[in-house]
Amino acid sequence: MIRVLLADDHRLVRAGFRSILGDEDDIEVVGEAGDGEAAVAACRELRPDVVLMDIRMPGKDGLEASQEITGDERLASVKVVILTTFDLDDYVYGALRAGATGFLVKDSEPEELLRAVRVAAQGDALISPSVTRRLIAEFASRVRGAEPDPRLDVLTDREREVMRLVAAGLTNDEIAARLVLSRSTAKTHVSRIMTKLGARDRSQVVVMAYESALVSPGGPAD
Repeated sequence: MIRVLLADDHRLVRAGFRSILGDEDDIEVVGEAGDGEAAVAACRELRPDVVLMDIRMPGKDGLEASQEITGDERLASVKVVILTTFDLDDYVYGALRAGATGFLVKDSEPEELLRAVRVAAQGDALISPSVTRRLIAEFASRVRGAEPDPRLDVLTDREREVMRLVAAGLTNDEIAARLVLSRSTAKTHVSRIMTKLGARDRSQVVVMAYESALVSPGGPAD
């Protein structure tokens, strides 16, 4: 069972999400929060698998709350999915950089919401990979004079190749198919990359790839 916390300052939005998620046999809404401070407190009390976090809330906003959650070792298993009404938003990029799993536009179809929750719970891929990739590329392009991150020196050539594909938003299955590997081998490569780089989530691996010039913003991953 995937345990979900809803964090949004609009009750109608929370009610809508609860209605959609509540109809699924494998998903349970375990709590709600109307602001960032309440979201952090609820995470510490309830330990949900996934938090659907509105980026704009009164008091402590979704970005601050996300940073607090992803920075708490006790909440390492909690995945944060940012909710936004904008396709491109500085706050969203900041949340991804802080370790949020990805983001979802609020007017997404119910099927996209359900997929986002399940994918986030698995930790297998970024939410809406193509959209997230464009967002990261947009803001990573603002980083001037990007140079290779010395932390990447610990990666093998194969791991760098896999990291480029992760940056392109590919899932483990897609990486396996591209490199003619088994899914378990692709997953092992991704796990080792995250461990070596000290990345909490795949999103941080993607940001590191762009900001260290391993891949070019908006450029191909091949």
